[in-house]
Amino acid sequence: MKLDNATILSCLRTATAALAVLFLIGWTEQVVSHPVHQEHLSAPLNDPRTQEAIHRVSQDGQRKELEEDTSIRLMPRVNTDQNHMEICCLHANILDFYLNNILHKYSGKHPSMHQLQTDLHRVSSDLQTQGCNVTHYHDHHHAVEFRRKLERMEGERGINKAVGEIDILFTYLHDFCKEPRAAANATARN
Repeated sequence: MKLDNATILSCLRTATAALAVLFLIGWTEQVVSHPVHQEHLSAPLNDPRTQEAIHRVSQDGQRKELEEDTSIRLMPRVNTDQNHMEICCLHANILDFYLNNILHKYSGKHPSMHQLQTDLHRVSSDLQTQGCNVTHYHDHHHAVEFRRKLERMEGERGINKAVGEIDILFTYLHDFCKEPRAAANATARN
């Protein structure tokens, strides 16, 4: 049986198209499995109104801090050379802690708090949907250090300090969950 050039060419086109589709599927699965490589992971991370609410609530918490607490920092500093996915998910864990243990205690103290909680729940949900297993980072030394420092401050004093640092948390989420390439480029330039 002899195949003519047209039949061979037709088979090659079909095989090439099928291969291209398979590569596209594989590439799409890889992009979805690495959430920190997506530019717009969660809309509130890119929303100026959320950023402004974070700033206002943080300022309010800072005004309520005791003088001796201004030199204390609850939010651990991270090594920006670490894997951005890990930094993102670590802070998603701390965000989850904020949502479950801090912000609801502060909710009646600031007019922006209800909308801010809604936006931050959305960020948390989006991060978990995209692959951040927040419970996996519960025992991470930074998360443990944060909770330990907060516990030592006790009650309202600790809540005010944590709320005063919500802008730091949001900055980490923004830089490592939304725009990791920009953060990586900034690190490379330094």
